Amino acid sequence: MRYWLMKSEPADVSIDDLAGFPNQTVDWYGVRNYQARNFMRDQMKVGDGVLFYHSNCAEPGIAGIAEVSTLAYPDRLQFIEGHKYHDPKATPENPRWFNVDVKLVRKTRLLSLKEMREMPELANLRILQRGNRLSITPVDPRDWEFILNKLK
Repeated sequence: MRYWLMKSEPADVSIDDLAGFPNQTVDWYGVRNYQARNFMRDQMKVGDGVLFYHSNCAEPGIAGIAEVSTLAYPDRLQFIEGHKYHDPKATPENPRWFNVDVKLVRKTRLLSLKEMREMPELANLRILQRGNRLSITPVDPRDWEFILNKLK
């Protein structure tokens, strides 16, 4: 089992939105960074833990716990001409972009970015590293356990 931090802009999909979706599940669409895509396509497995992170908002931070509920499959939006996630180089026979489905485990209190920065135990967490802008990053099992304990 692996652990991941996955960023979502709450204006697009928030933890509350996820809680209201059918089966409390969302397809993690729109990733257009090759490294983040490769994490989903090549490394994520059903049951992997996810820290659901609100980004690009007034108070960014971890808003809930989720899990990967499907293996990677082609992102349908890459094929829709005119859509902001359309990729004219992608075809159904040769897709370029993939996503997984993510299912809510539980909503938590917000563990803010500011609060995480004040915890020396999380010094190696990728989201706290200077210059990191990836929307999906692996989380070390020790960091996962530490964060879960902070969210109790």
